[in-house]
Amino acid sequence: MALEKRTDKQLACTKAAAEHQKEWFATLRRDVFEHKRPYAIAQADTPLELFALLDLPVVSNQWWSAVVSSRQMSGHYLDGLNAQGYHEGLCRYCSLSFASTVAGDPALAPWGGLPKPALLAARLTCDCIQRVFHTWAAKFNAPLVAMDSTGATHLPPRWWELSRHRWPELFEPHRLDFLTGELKHLIQAIQKITGTKFEMARLRALMENVNRQEEYFDEVRDLICAAPKCPVRMNEQVNNVMTTQWHRGSEWAVNHARAFRDEVKQRVQQNIAAYPGERLRLMWIGAGLWHDAEFYNAFEEDYGAVFVWSMYLAFGPDGYIRYGLKDPLRALASRIVSMNEQLHNPPWANEWMVEQARRHRVDAALILLPLGSRPSVSGTFFIQQALEQSGIPTLLIEADMVDARGWDGAAMRGKVRQFLETRVAK
Repeated sequence: MALEKRTDKQLACTKAAAEHQKEWFATLRRDVFEHKRPYAIAQADTPLELFALLDLPVVSNQWWSAVVSSRQMSGHYLDGLNAQGYHEGLCRYCSLSFASTVAGDPALAPWGGLPKPALLAARLTCDCIQRVFHTWAAKFNAPLVAMDSTGATHLPPRWWELSRHRWPELFEPHRLDFLTGELKHLIQAIQKITGTKFEMARLRALMENVNRQEEYFDEVRDLICAAPKCPVRMNEQVNNVMTTQWHRGSEWAVNHARAFRDEVKQRVQQNIAAYPGERLRLMWIGAGLWHDAEFYNAFEEDYGAVFVWSMYLAFGPDGYIRYGLKDPLRALASRIVSMNEQLHNPPWANEWMVEQARRHRVDAALILLPLGSRPSVSGTFFIQQALEQSGIPTLLIEADMVDARGWDGAAMRGKVRQFLETRVAK
């Protein structure tokens, strides 16, 4: 069976997003090398809004890992890291970007590779992140802002119904107090590099733009839920959403989110399906399988199985929208303080994903089990159990999101086909 290539895109927005991100990174490299402009590297769950606000371009660690993996370079750099004595148990998602700068041949990295940053920032959601970023900062001789990750003491049901308006109570005042203090420390560190003055009014305006951006994504989700057949493939959802999220709140991001909404809406109105022969609707739970994007299209022809859901589009409106911006810095803290609970940990993650499965009329779920990534895998079996109990058949996919060295694409496709034939196909 012929598989579509990852370069085949149905939406004009998808092509525009890819072109924008490549041009943005080329400009960043040029500014760093020719104009000595500083930039930062940060974990995806840090407040990227503050970097934009204070004029310090930022590269997401996870985005760059995905880029390296999609270019089939993960084995080269991770093998090089192991050859230097780093143990093989490191979370690949968080260490691949590090590997691309210190192991193998950095000159082979996509788009010229990462330049030396002026600052690194991370939330310490696991011991691996702490060691990777401290080691990385030492290698770059760059400062590191490390923010502690607090735990929740109260997890009320149906958090997504509370997060937009009742976030001050949902995310607990003591947690917001602590993280707001950490954000002020990050602001000071960025200001020391750029000299740009922090202004609360500008942050409020940026946060309002983020709300508008995520509202467009909410409309896209509603369109996908209501359409007879899915109008846009999951991998194109991810490409449009995540490219926009890395620049969230910017004029380009808001405009692109609106254009994405408009294009999906037009497809629905014209009754255009991503795959016209859709018979089964699948959800993908976990980070993207960045080294094998064709996997998500591999079951359409034989089974009419279309991936309609991933966390990326759904988490935008449910996890980011914040109304009532009297204290925008505190609202920003609320956006990142419980990401792990919302995306990975019970009871929040499993309850939300069961709700999403119902809304999207899902027939089955494939669940990524990345054994080397503890924060990502910690609640996986609870999610699986909840979906099975709700009547959604599930299949665990033991694989790493960026490390292709142990991935057998043909064997895994065979495993999914067997699952579809024995537990799902009607």
